[in-house]
Amino acid sequence: MARTIRVVGGLCRDSIGLFRKHTANPFIFCTFAKLILSGSNMTKQEISEYIRTQFPKENESCDWKEYKNLQNSLCGHEGDDVVSYVSAISNMNGGAIVVGIQDKTFEVVGIQNFGNYNIESAKARIAEKCRNLPTENLEITELKADDTDTVVWIISVPKHRPKLPVYAHNKAWQRIGDSLIEMKEERLQSILSELLITDDWSVAIVPNATLDDLDSEAIEKARKEYTVRNPYRKAEISAWDNKKFLDKAKITINGKITRAALVLLGKEESEYLLSPYVACIRWSLRSVGSMQNKDYEILTMPLLLSVDKLYNKVRNVKYRLVRPDSLFPEEMLRYDMFNIREPLNNAIAHQDYTKCARIEVVEYEDDHIIFQNYGDFLPQNVENVVIKDCPESVYRNRFLVEAMRNLNMIETEGGGIKKMFVNQRMRFFPMPEYDLSDGKVRVTITGKVIDENFARILADNPNLGLEDIMLLDKVQKQKTITDDQLVYLRKHKFIEGRKPHFFLAHKVVSRTRSTKMKSQYIKNRSFDDEYFMKLIVEYLKKFGKASRKDINELLMDKLSDVLDSTQKRHKIDYQLKKLKDSGKINFGEDHKWILAE
Repeated sequence: MARTIRVVGGLCRDSIGLFRKHTANPFIFCTFAKLILSGSNMTKQEISEYIRTQFPKENESCDWKEYKNLQNSLCGHEGDDVVSYVSAISNMNGGAIVVGIQDKTFEVVGIQNFGNYNIESAKARIAEKCRNLPTENLEITELKADDTDTVVWIISVPKHRPKLPVYAHNKAWQRIGDSLIEMKEERLQSILSELLITDDWSVAIVPNATLDDLDSEAIEKARKEYTVRNPYRKAEISAWDNKKFLDKAKITINGKITRAALVLLGKEESEYLLSPYVACIRWSLRSVGSMQNKDYEILTMPLLLSVDKLYNKVRNVKYRLVRPDSLFPEEMLRYDMFNIREPLNNAIAHQDYTKCARIEVVEYEDDHIIFQNYGDFLPQNVENVVIKDCPESVYRNRFLVEAMRNLNMIETEGGGIKKMFVNQRMRFFPMPEYDLSDGKVRVTITGKVIDENFARILADNPNLGLEDIMLLDKVQKQKTITDDQLVYLRKHKFIEGRKPHFFLAHKVVSRTRSTKMKSQYIKNRSFDDEYFMKLIVEYLKKFGKASRKDINELLMDKLSDVLDSTQKRHKIDYQLKKLKDSGKINFGEDHKWILAE
């Protein structure tokens, strides 16, 4: 059935359910759900702003194409038509193609010549010309402006099936950044070697289990997290009874209790219903270098609540590192909250429960934490996940993973693992370390500096990429690197010494540091819960004075991306005015902000 979303007040909520049913990409679904629920008329300019907000950047999962003449552009010259881009986006992780938008400008030019195509015939043509494309989740949504009747199409492209690259013009295509190229052998082999998992332990119905076997506190927390994930449905969610909510959140199936439901929400006394399988976390506290436990606790079902309990068990004390004339943060929490929750939730999601083993969390005092679960690491290569930002869509416990995503516990769209690396980088701490041996996944998060030269290099090179940082991290941990990597590090003067006794080197920089580094210093202090005004005051305490350019560089990229540059400047104006009116800062004669005496 063809479906057109005309952007007028007549949009209905039924469109949401229909779009969700056929759309695998949650990001695209959410954006269109918000559009439908807004129920407001939109002009051509408003469509442009909507596209600018929801699809702000061309990358491996998004492309804007002008394509005024769809008759010749849907299936035309290879490498420069819709089907080629469908192949490329599907061969990465799926995404969207916005048709009728001028590249770079977001100008809505609209599709002016449809030829013989409508939504259904265009879908059929794409499916015909893109071999191996999963057609059940291929969608085209039409936006039509009130004032000009300008039409924009948004093509939702599903990810390829495991082991099946998608071809157009008898070639497999891929995206690298915003470039379309014929697929590289490396990416082709990655697709061909993907794991096929047919059984899903977590989706099985548990005989004799009922809603009474679920913990009421856990259900209440699940409702709150589901509402955070779906704020546009808040009123609707509050009206659901527990049975309907759990089905909607994909935790139960037609009111029947799944293994996933028991793992996340089951009462402690209902553990026997999973027997012989085990769903619990063992937390242990040890001294550095010791194998003896100083303390331990078994955290049982419901694991949704046990995640918070474990976080409260961890001794997340303040870490201090004071170095005169350096960019080091003087005080911070040893572990970023996200870097505890993310590996723990991943362990719950990807645990091989058929091994009848506990998830292990071992905390070493004043040093590091190890998270361990049974099961192979399905992406197989951590570097690809972090550097290429290319998450997998094959999961061991698919039903459990979807439930956890709906409860705001994990991100299946990727980025969680990469964010852990970024958080460690912001603290100048070692990168997370993955051990994938023995059919287990062990993740080590270190909560201190282990090589001051590593920390100095990161502090003085704020634009250093994660690939370089991971290489430097190998050196500080005395791990093997290749000869090419050694040459690369020598060229950039990051190491000294002779193989195998080389070490990280740091060239002392001038005391007069760039404005960008000063801004980076304050941001790295992890005042995540503080207001922007405190950032300004902290900056002035550290550096004495600041021009408006300094303040802009300090705050602009911390402000919400929902705001455009003008709105961000107005926001900063307001903060400065408020600080000045409260007597905390003044505008000096040299046209720079200073602390009030």
